[in-house]
Amino acid sequence: MKWIIRVNTRTGEISRQEATEEEMRWGGRLLISKFLLREVPPTSDPLGRFNKFMIAPGLLGDTIVTTTGKFSVGGKSPLTQGVKESDVGGEAGKKIARLGIKALVLEDIPEKAGTTKVLMIGGNQLTLSEYPELRGKFVSETIRFLRKRFGREAGIICIGPAGEMKMAGAGVAVTDLNDIQVRYAARGGLGAVMGSKGIKAIVVDDSEAVLPHVFDDGLLREASKTLAQAILDDPKTENRHKFGTPAILMVANELGLLPTRNFSAGQFERAEAIAGERVAEVIAERGGEGRSGTPCLRGCVISCSNIFPDPSGKRTVASLQYENITLLGPNCGIGDLGDIAELNHLCNEVGVDAIETGAAIGVAMEAGVIPFGDAEGAKDLIRQIGQGTYLGRIIGNGVVVTGKVFGVRRVPAIKGQAIPGYDPRALKGNGVTYITSPMGADHTAGNTFETARTINPIGKEDQVRNSRRLQIRAAILDTMGLCLFTRPPFVKNPELFTLFLKGRYGWDITYEDVQKIGIDVLKAEREFNRRAGVSEEFFDIPEFMREEVLPPRNSVFDISMEEMQQIWKVKIPRDVF
Repeated sequence: MKWIIRVNTRTGEISRQEATEEEMRWGGRLLISKFLLREVPPTSDPLGRFNKFMIAPGLLGDTIVTTTGKFSVGGKSPLTQGVKESDVGGEAGKKIARLGIKALVLEDIPEKAGTTKVLMIGGNQLTLSEYPELRGKFVSETIRFLRKRFGREAGIICIGPAGEMKMAGAGVAVTDLNDIQVRYAARGGLGAVMGSKGIKAIVVDDSEAVLPHVFDDGLLREASKTLAQAILDDPKTENRHKFGTPAILMVANELGLLPTRNFSAGQFERAEAIAGERVAEVIAERGGEGRSGTPCLRGCVISCSNIFPDPSGKRTVASLQYENITLLGPNCGIGDLGDIAELNHLCNEVGVDAIETGAAIGVAMEAGVIPFGDAEGAKDLIRQIGQGTYLGRIIGNGVVVTGKVFGVRRVPAIKGQAIPGYDPRALKGNGVTYITSPMGADHTAGNTFETARTINPIGKEDQVRNSRRLQIRAAILDTMGLCLFTRPPFVKNPELFTLFLKGRYGWDITYEDVQKIGIDVLKAEREFNRRAGVSEEFFDIPEFMREEVLPPRNSVFDISMEEMQQIWKVKIPRDVF
């Protein structure tokens, strides 16, 4: 990968630049952090001329290594007002990488508001065309239209009406080859940033792609086999294959960290009815299009996704994940899988982050807009997002806006972004991550749930050090383009990273050099946030979480800001993996 494609959305000019030697060392999340710091004025309007919408495959994005079809989407977030990177699966990422594209950068904004353009990327063509017939279309309608126009083999990235209306809760949708799995770069409002550029969709045709030059194909293949086998041998993989990410729901419930009724409790009385085991049972019972253990991109040996069907066996949503179940279900007092799946589907259609939207609906329920447990009322709120009603625009702009409009004190957000499915009063390490990560409340930036059995989740000891370690780990994986679920083999053998980079690029580096990549990511992101005025030292846990005990463990978040502010001020040990 050596090309940087820049699209000026005001003039329509498209340029192709060759990456510099330094830029060749960047990929995924690292590239986005470097470009943001170098090119975007930190105090600029996230939806204005000077922000940039970026897509970057990981350093291993054009290889055969499992899960590396994931790619990063980034820009300045309209929610956090700071750096945002969100990685996503689907088919388009691998195609972009195979075309030799290291980064796709959308710049400026159109002179005329409300444009719905499609960017077509191929081996010998880069075109930007207006498609007014796509204006206001749902994600599924957009995908069907683009399939008829560009064919079955194209990779598709698009936004829904929420992104067109520049709602801060909007995400970026990516489909698989068969348009079954619809995955989202959901967090941080990046769909609104894409919408501000007047781009409805990006279509990728890699039919003319040339295989990349690999420094040592044998070494790369051997390391890839080692990783894949280690993943298959890990006990967690079978569990994820059977039950997907909802496999952890009952554990989260038992630990008392499951957000329930707008984060007022940590256990849900109907948890068993929506747990991973039950999801798998319903899929098997209904048959038809339903499937467990499906991949979100080709070549993934983990296959933790699913296709959740309605009673007739027709697909409702793919995939039904833990976070979406939690925020749209227990957090809203809703305990029926069918209702939750339909809510998730509606979020996908209008193009919003299910985490942000579920949190916003929970706040609206607390305000009395609709009662807790009102699934039909919740569906109506999401439909109103797509319609652009006043109420829909409130919900679609996220949990903080919703809380302000309705005067609710219990607003589960940090740095403007909704807290995901792990209440930090009962998983304090995640509270540290939410506060100290440049990403704000984002569990993927360093999820301490995986260490909840070795580090007391409601204790204070070792939470800061553990969060730091996991944040660096996540930054490395996001830069490589690897799924976070590939962690176990790297924990046992972190030198695998050096084999991959040696095989692909011929780089002679040590594991310490790999660790520096993760640290470099976080330094660049933190520096951007500092210049933007959203440094982590100014954003504490929501006040109510320091005061209101969380049943059933009756804990509060009691790690001081002073202690958390030391997270990046001490020497980083060699124990990231």
